Amino acid sequence: MPDIFKKEPVEGYPPEEGCYLRGNDYSPVAVVVILRWNREETPVDIERLVRVGAESGAALAGTLQTENIGIEKIVCNVVANPNIRYLVIFGPESPGHLCGGALLELGRNGIDANKRIVGAESLTPFLFNIAPEYIDRFRRQITMINLLNEGSPEVLRQVVWSCYQEQPVPFRDYRLADPGAYAEAPLSGKITWRIARPQSEPKNAEEHSQVAKARQLMERIRKALEEKKRRNCPGTTMPKTGAPDA
Repeated sequence: MPDIFKKEPVEGYPPEEGCYLRGNDYSPVAVVVILRWNREETPVDIERLVRVGAESGAALAGTLQTENIGIEKIVCNVVANPNIRYLVIFGPESPGHLCGGALLELGRNGIDANKRIVGAESLTPFLFNIAPEYIDRFRRQITMINLLNEGSPEVLRQVVWSCYQEQPVPFRDYRLADPGAYAEAPLSGKITWRIARPQSEPKNAEEHSQVAKARQLMERIRKALEEKKRRNCPGTTMPKTGAPDA
């Protein structure tokens, strides 16, 4: 059997920092463990799953806490390494954020004109800080493996092992094997941080219009107050400074 083709990741890989472990750069699989707790309250069991993912052979294994910037970081790190062809989504779903579901819907549907993940039921599933071509590339390069709400380290070991086999092997409803590196060159880039609080941004044309009207109103009020102040205080005489006359 011919060797499975591999490529070098981009220089400076992985481009985005985060709560993950770096494993084998030539592995075809990355692992995302959902984190439904505050970062400083991460349970030992979740930390163990991340270690199991990396030690079992994943290229990257880490946690995901948000349905927007967290996903943007994953996209940037995955498209920077064309060897990564599977993304395992593992662990208990996060209430409210529903970031595991948002990641799955991104793989299925992409984003709409407002940069919202189509089909996501999360609070703010908006990807404002990455270019659409990164998302398109991510979706072409990756096959999602949905193990949301799974928590067994043995299951995680088995799915990672299955992804890097030379011949297809059955795992649940999947047949998994290493397909080799994605044909196109890796993409090098980071999130722009143009919008650091997606939850505060207008989410559609109607909200954008409302924000614009509110800003126009505030500007008119500001100008009116300045004009009123100018009329009430048409001029002032500055007191003389310095020593008094002798």
